[in-house]
Amino acid sequence: MAAGGGAVSPAFEVSTGARRLSLATLEPAAGHGRRTSWTAPAVDPRALRVGVVHLGIGAFHRAHQAVFTELAAAATGRDDWGITGVTQRSASVRDQLGPQDGLYSVLERGRGAAPLRVVGSVREVLVGPDDPVAVVDRIADPAVRVVTLTVTEKGYRRGATGRLDRSDPEVMADLAGRPPRTAVGQLVRGLQRRLASDAGPVTLLSCDNLVGNGTVLRGLLDDFLDALPPAEVHGLADWIATSVRFPSCMVDRIVPATTAEDRAEALAVLGLEDRGVVVTEPFSQWVVEDDFAADRPAWELAGAVLTRDVAAWETVKLRMLNATHSMLAYLGALRGHETIAAALADDHLATAAAALMVEDVAPTLRVSDGLDLADYRREVLARFANPALRHRTVQVAMDGSQKLPVRLLGTIRDRLAAGAVPRYAALAVAGWMVYVARGRDVRDRDLPLEDPLADRLRAAAATGDGDPRRLVSSMLDIQEIFGTDLRDHDELRAVLIDHVAGLTGVRG
Repeated sequence: MAAGGGAVSPAFEVSTGARRLSLATLEPAAGHGRRTSWTAPAVDPRALRVGVVHLGIGAFHRAHQAVFTELAAAATGRDDWGITGVTQRSASVRDQLGPQDGLYSVLERGRGAAPLRVVGSVREVLVGPDDPVAVVDRIADPAVRVVTLTVTEKGYRRGATGRLDRSDPEVMADLAGRPPRTAVGQLVRGLQRRLASDAGPVTLLSCDNLVGNGTVLRGLLDDFLDALPPAEVHGLADWIATSVRFPSCMVDRIVPATTAEDRAEALAVLGLEDRGVVVTEPFSQWVVEDDFAADRPAWELAGAVLTRDVAAWETVKLRMLNATHSMLAYLGALRGHETIAAALADDHLATAAAALMVEDVAPTLRVSDGLDLADYRREVLARFANPALRHRTVQVAMDGSQKLPVRLLGTIRDRLAAGAVPRYAALAVAGWMVYVARGRDVRDRDLPLEDPLADRLRAAAATGDGDPRRLVSSMLDIQEIFGTDLRDHDELRAVLIDHVAGLTGVRG
């Protein structure tokens, strides 16, 4: 599961009084406690030089790309693939990893879990808002040949058309010449510096859940350049065309938020306090378009798939796994289920999840060679059912306005174009509408609305005034999410109204 989750509860910052994980304490440490062993970094962190910059260094990156990169460096004996991670918001990751010399542990949960792994590939953490000049400097470093991103869907700051939102205050400030704080601004200014200093070609690799994420990223950079005075970026577009690549990729690993219990387990295993521990499942997948401007880590030696065709893999994952995850999040949260596993244990929701994939999604897919959709569906449901992960429904429910278009609305459009009404995909969307409108579960507990369009969503939901027809109409009118085609589709509207009525118990 791409970028999402990984937040740490306030209790996570409370010191245990134990020695802190670091290069100095790692060597004499010995595994003990509930697990019998742990795995040291696959490379010597002291010897690693930075060759990768990663924008958005949250828990997902540390459980996914950073592990692949370390294993790739170990497989080839290379010492030039260390990572500089950039936080896009708070300084929490820097504060967690800085005193630990960049070290952190990956704790797998579930059947087939590997021993706890200490990872040493992150050699530096920069706080983007606090030190934007240092971020640009790192992107412009000739030793850096790859820049990766997990900034979440909202971090790309796209408008209703999918292009760069030039009315966004942060985008406007970056365009005006402020040291950049948005991901796109950081990249453009970094590339500008690379051109000026002849730093060489570089690859920009989006790892977020966006259809054609490489193409999306390239388009957003073009939008940023187009908004600048031509004299300011003279020659940059031509240099990007010849010296920068934007491959697409698909990432998959479930990484729930870390808890105090997780930290306690890492302490029991290592005998050291690790404030940067991340928790994940044994499964991990990375499919990368093999289109690079310069050298890259040998990720295929760490288990990644390098291919010329990412699109089919990407669509299967977004529409099967991510869409089902969102369905279980909204419907599960409304029914009082705290975790995805608990939601899937609800027979009603399990039936809906399977039907979404079989009846609505599968007919829309172009399947890659060697991928059996029935096996994939069973694997997805088995992963979601893993009770050890405790992936919270409200965590998955975040940023729905950004997730629905890429996870569910493509399926809905394709099925409507084929003359079919996708009832289960519509049920997931209706679940989101009711989640937004009610803000409470069946036990009257608060359901937080964390979304970049939160104020707009609340206002739209309020005009519904509890009536399913008015709620569906007001939500479908949000063009940033639904465009105009879905708003005007009478059959879809009728199905959504029926589902909302069923979820709220209000019949018009």
